[in-house]
Amino acid sequence: MAGHSKWHSIKHKKGAADAKRGKLFSKLARAITVAARDGGGDPSGNPALATAIQKAKDASMPKDKIQKAIDVGTGAASGGEAIEKVVYEGYGPAGVAVMVEALTDNRNRASAEIRHAFSKHGGNLGEPGSVSWIFEKKGAVTVDASRYGEDDLIVAIDAGAEDVRDEGDVLRVLCEPSDLTAVRKALEEAGVEVASAGLHTEPKSTVEVKGHDAERLLKLIDALDEQDDVDEVHANFDIPESVLQKLAA
Repeated sequence: MAGHSKWHSIKHKKGAADAKRGKLFSKLARAITVAARDGGGDPSGNPALATAIQKAKDASMPKDKIQKAIDVGTGAASGGEAIEKVVYEGYGPAGVAVMVEALTDNRNRASAEIRHAFSKHGGNLGEPGSVSWIFEKKGAVTVDASRYGEDDLIVAIDAGAEDVRDEGDVLRVLCEPSDLTAVRKALEEAGVEVASAGLHTEPKSTVEVKGHDAERLLKLIDALDEQDDVDEVHANFDIPESVLQKLAA
C-alpha cells in the first residue's frame, strides 16, 4: 500500500495541502479550464473535466471559481487560450519512472524549472516516450474505506472492474476508461456511496524504494508538485507505508 497517491494522502492528512490553498486553487482552475477547452463544458460527457472538478471539490474550491474556470475553457469567458499541456518524462532515484503533466502559458519556464528539480534531487529528465510506456490510463472509483469493505464492491466486477486497491482511508476500484460509467453506476445502484470517479494514470509495474533513495525520491516528487506549472506527477515507486509515515512526520 504505497505510491504517489498514498504519499499525497498522508501529506493531506497532515495539512500540507492547505498551507498553500491559493496556489492550489490556481492549479485546479487551470486543469478545469484545459479539460473544458479540450472536451467541452459538460462533465457527464467529459471524464477529464469530471475528474478535475472532483479534485477541486475535494479541496473545497468555491463553486463560483469552478464555474469560472469552466467558462474560460469553453470560451464563455476570456483567459484560457494560452495554456497548453506539456508532458515531461524522466527517472528519479533508484530508477523510478516519473511522468510530469504540466499546464503552462510559458513552455520555456516550465521546462527549466522541471529540469532543475530533477537534477537537484538525484533524477534526470529524459526524452519523450522514455517512461510513458510504463503508465496507462485507468478509470478509478473511490469509496470511503471506513464505511465499506472489498466485499461491498464485488458488484462492480460484472460492470468491468479489474482491481480494488486499499489505500488506507479509501478503496479504489480500477477499470478500463470505457467502463468507468458502468462501474460507478453498478456501485451506486448497490447502495455504495461514491466519493469520486474519474480517469487516473496508473503504473503497470512498481519499483521498491527504501532508505536514502526513498527520502531523495519523495523530495523530488514534492519539488515537482510545488512548481506552479505542474498539474500532475506520476511515479511508479513502492515505498513501505511505515517508511512513508516516518518521512511525512
